[in-house]
Order: sequence, then structure tokens, then C-alpha cells
Amino acid sequence: MFKLSKHLQSRNQLIRRTVVDKYSRERPQFFYNASQAAQDAVSRNFASGPEGAGKVFASYTIYKGKAVLSAEPVLPKFYKLDSGHVKVDRQGVILLTFCPAIGERKYDWEKKKFFALSPTEVGSLISLGAGGSCEFFHDPSMKSSAAGQVRKSLSIKPHADGTGYMVSLNVVDNIEKTSDRFVVPVTAAEFATLRVAASFALPHLLGWDRCILQSTQDVPENQQKMAPRLTDSEWNR
Repeated sequence: MFKLSKHLQSRNQLIRRTVVDKYSRERPQFFYNASQAAQDAVSRNFASGPEGAGKVFASYTIYKGKAVLSAEPVLPKFYKLDSGHVKVDRQGVILLTFCPAIGERKYDWEKKKFFALSPTEVGSLISLGAGGSCEFFHDPSMKSSAAGQVRKSLSIKPHADGTGYMVSLNVVDNIEKTSDRFVVPVTAAEFATLRVAASFALPHLLGWDRCILQSTQDVPENQQKMAPRLTDSEWNR
């Protein structure tokens, strides 16, 4: 009886050890498969388009004591030609939103003002060197009977100690008889973030990402590896 009990105990230990070893070997693969499945599910959701993922809003916001500054890309507008091809109707912009503070960490979003940076103005911001400054003037009603009634000016000037920039927006509205001024101090790190984000967004504002993507898809696979012919692209257009 004692020998039988000892034999069963040894057998149970062997089975337990075998199961543990098998689980230990399979565990990393199990977690990898679970993680991969989750990533695939997320990818499918975002790849399903506007119907599945919805519109994406992404802004870079800088909160300061007297005002808040937010920047976000606005993609270009396209229209379809009679031939079926698509052309850019209106280039995209980097939309800057300024909002005044009404208390500690409280902002009056009903009094927000906008300033849309064109691709060329985005280029001025990106190319701003150390100690450099830039200023832009907009008339939202330009080329209309209300031209000059609303004037906007945006200035970006460096701090004297080189620690960042002062971004200010002035809006004079002769129709509403109002004058607003927003001043947002921006650190060097915050400005670097804004600069890099604007650099990434610039080709998308021009619609070049769509153009390059469709050009790559239209070229047969056996021709995609060929070097571009400069003469074709330069003289045959």
C-alpha cells in the first residue's frame, strides 16, 4: 500500500511538472497572439474609414496664464473634374485658435479667435531661425464689399534670453466695434513641437500626399523599381 501511494505521488508530480513546463513554453506565444489580435482589431477599426472610426480631431494646445493657443491641421478641399480626376480646390491650413483666460485654468471659449496659416506662412514659421521673427496680416473679407472691416495680425517674436517666443494675435473688428489682443508665451520646447508638427503636416496641406500615393498605386509593380527619367518629367510637361 505504501509503495502504491508513493508511486501515485511521483506520477502526480511528473504530470504537474509537464503541464507547468508546457504552459511556460506556450505563455509568451499566447500573450503575443493576444496582443497581435488586439492590434489587428484596432487597425481594422481605423482602416474601415469614416464610417468605422469617425472623424479624427487632433490639436496641439498650449495653456498659459492669460490665454490659450491651440493649433490643428485642416486638410485641403478637393473637387472632381469631368474626366473623373480629382484636383485641389482649396489648400489646407494650420488653424490657430486663441482664447482668453477668465480665471485660474479657466478659459472663455465663446470669445475665441482664429488665424489660419497658409502653406507659405507655415513655411515661414518652419524656417524661423534663432532670434528670427515673423508677422502676418489677414483680412477675412478681402475681395468683398466688407474689405478692411476686420483686420487680424499675428506676430511671433523671440524672447531676449532665447528661451522661447512670444506669440500674439490682434483682431480689430470695426463692424462689432471690438478690439481683442491675445499674448501667449511659448517655450523653446513648445515651439519646437509646433515646428516639427507643422513640417509633418505641410505636404498634406498641399495635397501632395494624395498625389504621391495615387501615383505610386497607378504605376505597375515592375516599373516602381525603375529610376525616374529626368527628361520625361522636365521636358514632356
